[in-house]
Amino acid sequence: MGGVERSIVIKAPPEKVWEMLALDRWSEWQVGRGMTSLDMEGIKFTSEVNTPEDKYRVGASARPKWEATFKVTESLKNEKITYLIEEPGRNSTITYILEPVEEGTKLTYTVSYEMPWGIFGKFIEKFVKGIGESQLEKSLEKLKGILEK
Repeated sequence: MGGVERSIVIKAPPEKVWEMLALDRWSEWQVGRGMTSLDMEGIKFTSEVNTPEDKYRVGASARPKWEATFKVTESLKNEKITYLIEEPGRNSTITYILEPVEEGTKLTYTVSYEMPWGIFGKFIEKFVKGIGESQLEKSLEKLKGILEK
């Protein structure tokens, strides 16, 4: 299993950072394949969402414009949320951990994935990991910029 992890300190309380972690807010700050505003804009919740809090509850699910399903598998308000992303041929998880710090919030963003295609997948994993690291860093910087305005 491969993965990428990055952290950033954002000058905002955990509650404000948490608000941006709902799937329908990702288009505002996520960077990368399948995460661009064009790809994530208009994401549709497939589970019942009657209140804003319902977006974060375990079992909440949504579908973007491409063939994938996002499901909340773990949720501790203002502390941690984990999404399982199911796509044809592969699954991955995204976890956000929020820690209050003197300057605001330390946000840790972790992506865990299993490369498809057997040995070929293992061969290209270093390339994929490099792209993932760059995308995570850009996403975190964009989120920081939005929240620190």
